[in-house]
Amino acid sequence: MPMSREHISLVCHSDWSINPHKRWVVSAVLGANHRWQVVQPVQVGDTTNFFVHMQSQFITPGCLLAGFDFPIGLPFAYAHKAGISDFLSILPLLGLTRWHDFYQPATSLAEISLYRPFYPARPGNSRRSHLEAGLELTFAQLYRLCEMAHDNRRAACPLFWTLGGQQVGKAAIHGWQHLLVPTLAQPGLNLKIWPFSGHLDELCLPGNTVVVETYPAEFYGHLGILNPADRMSKRTQAGRRFYSEKLLSLADRLKLDLDPGLIDSIEAGFDNQPSGEDRFDALVGLYGMINVLEGNHSSGEPVPPHISKIEGWIFGQEQPE
Repeated sequence: MPMSREHISLVCHSDWSINPHKRWVVSAVLGANHRWQVVQPVQVGDTTNFFVHMQSQFITPGCLLAGFDFPIGLPFAYAHKAGISDFLSILPLLGLTRWHDFYQPATSLAEISLYRPFYPARPGNSRRSHLEAGLELTFAQLYRLCEMAHDNRRAACPLFWTLGGQQVGKAAIHGWQHLLVPTLAQPGLNLKIWPFSGHLDELCLPGNTVVVETYPAEFYGHLGILNPADRMSKRTQAGRRFYSEKLLSLADRLKLDLDPGLIDSIEAGFDNQPSGEDRFDALVGLYGMINVLEGNHSSGEPVPPHISKIEGWIFGQEQPE
């Protein structure tokens, strides 16, 4: 069943990174004509007032649905070993007391522990076997279920392994520490994190800020973008330009009214600047989220109890049978 979008006034999607120059967000406001008004991606800037700034774009009061492409949740095997039974309860405690080193990636095997699980801090003689030995878990046990490969895409990178171009652990560290945890401490923002806080339709109510985890690679298959048979890469301007016509035609199907400047950016493949790939992913993530809201793809619910309490789920990814 498609989820209700009745109370959602604004959707935004962020391509996140520990590097501030690589954090980009694109937003869509629901207009009176029931179409989404989409503007150019912009750099995130100060994360302290991120959600306040997003809410300032509302045309009418409602719910803010915000997607972030960093992991939100913990691998079940790790959580069980660490005595964690509820992600939302432990999240504000990470970085404090016995968890004080949690957000500091380990520099050697000797520093890896259940309380300091991210590794490595930097490249250089780092092996997956170090992480396995330090946590006493196999590498396969470090994947959350939603990170496993399926017919639509290859496997994502496990949360705690912070090496390589696919790694997302350092983005998660920044997102949890500097965005989610401070916002949870501000009651007026009514932050809800799906699926931990409940069912999407129950969360997307006026006055709420609802955060979902996204993975642009998941959305590529939904939208028919970056098909391996095309042999095109989003890392190049030519590759991004190759999909410009597809993005513009999808906009009409998804009831998106694109800002003229955004149309120019899409047609140009988001220029040849290093940020081109980040802006492309931010926009594809927004398309994928609205594709779910428009009922063209499942949100990923229902979510099993151990997923909704500990591991979390990627928005728009269907549950395995």
